[in-house]
Amino acid sequence: MSTAEPKKEKKDQAEAMEIVEDAEAKQLRLAKETNQAVLSEIKRNFTLLERAVDTLESRFTTRVLRTVPSIRRRLTSPVLAQVISETYGAHEEEKNELLQYLGEKSNDMEVDSAAEKNGSVLPEIDTYLHLHVLITLLDKNELKKGTELADKTVKKILLLNRRTLDQLAARVYFYHARFYELTGRLAEIRPLQLAAHRTATLKHDDETQATLLNLLLRNYFVHNLYDQADKLVSKCAFSENAGNNQAARYAYYLGRIKALQLDYTSAHTYLTQAIRKAPQNNITAGFQQTVNKFFIVVQLLMGEIPERSLFRQPILKKALAPYLHITQAVRIGDLSKFQECLAQFDAVFKKDKTFTLILRLRHNVIKTGIRMISLSYSKISLRDICIRLHLDSEEDAEFIVAKAIRDGVIDATLDHSRGFMKSKEILDIYSTNEPQHAFHQRISFCLNLHNEAVKAMRFPLDAHRKELASAEEARERERELAQEIAEGDLDEDNDMADY
Repeated sequence: MSTAEPKKEKKDQAEAMEIVEDAEAKQLRLAKETNQAVLSEIKRNFTLLERAVDTLESRFTTRVLRTVPSIRRRLTSPVLAQVISETYGAHEEEKNELLQYLGEKSNDMEVDSAAEKNGSVLPEIDTYLHLHVLITLLDKNELKKGTELADKTVKKILLLNRRTLDQLAARVYFYHARFYELTGRLAEIRPLQLAAHRTATLKHDDETQATLLNLLLRNYFVHNLYDQADKLVSKCAFSENAGNNQAARYAYYLGRIKALQLDYTSAHTYLTQAIRKAPQNNITAGFQQTVNKFFIVVQLLMGEIPERSLFRQPILKKALAPYLHITQAVRIGDLSKFQECLAQFDAVFKKDKTFTLILRLRHNVIKTGIRMISLSYSKISLRDICIRLHLDSEEDAEFIVAKAIRDGVIDATLDHSRGFMKSKEILDIYSTNEPQHAFHQRISFCLNLHNEAVKAMRFPLDAHRKELASAEEARERERELAQEIAEGDLDEDNDMADY
């Protein structure tokens, strides 16, 4: 073995170590650049909050809150601890408290001299930093620490009466409720939320009012207190100036309440609004999945079949798989398949809180099955109907068929003595008054639409007088023109008389 081979192996190992070191150095450099960018962005947000306080403009606070999700993905505890140390330079008690919750130590060497000279920290900046600490604790799943800090932050906000804190307070209330929900103590903060909602309503704090109203509805829904939720909605008005996200949540809760109250048309309308108002991105995938689950069940209860494309969307495909099986069972009217799906996905439906609504679909499945039987057979016995629909007895089949005939689901007659159902012959629809009635409805709709459009038209004030004046001017010009032409003709005649 030559001495060149060991040298070559050593050289390869050295090159590999250099590559590893270069990769580690690059990773450290990227992490340092990311931390520096986050620091700069947070300090820029401090400036925007100061401008919001000076100018009393809420749009600066809105810009700050829009950056929270992007900062959340990049922010780490050491970086947040550095920001806290630099901001609370002369306030050791507040600084140490936040650092203790983060589990970090203060580095006095990195504190800016400018921060040391600051006499006080703005309540808006203080609340903003508390908000980031709460989010960090939530991401670390340190629920006990987060609950304690959330309580202290809420108490501090209640002592202050500043309109520039409204939007930040709404976010704090949200995470405060989130910590209590994850610890299973959501019922404890219900009186606090009711009092805060009343205060926000009196102060015309639209964002906090809308946020607390949605949090209260969620609080009631978690504990299945739907009557209290309905009473709250009837007594409170949702602010029109609230953000789009809160409006989407409120529409979703209203849709659930109306669905439980058997008002499926209103529920369908509210759930459609929630789907349209919700941001269409991967971040809100959970909300979109939840709303679409209730939307599909309500649509089936209305007698409609959801579109197939809804179940093929990448965000919804996996979550809506059990509801696709239920939809297929309802569409073909197969009661046995419906019962199988209900037994197979029982835990999923109960977790989604849609189990009660899906149980109501049993009657829809039976009606669909009877409709298909009436179209397939001109005459069929109640026993055969009982076998095909997997009913318990012929009496049940007779009652169900009678109700379907009364509701107009099928056009048939029922012979009780002989025990069979006979479908009526399909008549020529054009020999009846049905086409004339439909044509009359369409004409009435068009005429009403025209009348409403005419009523909605706006005319300028005294426009007819201007039109009359312009018409008079036009006639006057015509008379002058005719007179000029006549005089011109006479002049030409006179000129020709000279020859």
